[in-house]
Amino acid sequence: MEFPPELKYTPDHIWARLEGDIATVGITDFAQQQLSDIVYVEVETIGDTLAKDTIFGTVEAIKTTSDLFMPMSGEVLSFHEALVKKPEMVNADPYGEGWMIQIKITTPEEWDSLLSASDYQKLINA
Repeated sequence: MEFPPELKYTPDHIWARLEGDIATVGITDFAQQQLSDIVYVEVETIGDTLAKDTIFGTVEAIKTTSDLFMPMSGEVLSFHEALVKKPEMVNADPYGEGWMIQIKITTPEEWDSLLSASDYQKLINA
């Protein structure tokens, strides 16, 4: 299981990569393993400004559907459209080609409240 140290994590198994005031967001390697085969990713919040911990979309696997929660407050700028035709990219490369959304953050101080890679590992007992 991977835990890239440059990313921050949430207890809801979301990761974020911050570049300036833009965060790229997806689900963690742990989450995609728990969900198993991902068959659909839905995000209908493009253009919406959402608070931290608000649902921004859903991910559907063969066994279950899970809500996706904002790691930080901000405007949802884009959805990784390639996931519409190839949702399995989330399983194959959760921290790369499996990214889900990009957000323009509105509350930069929330970055410091996210979990480090080592704290996230402790949370999931990895």
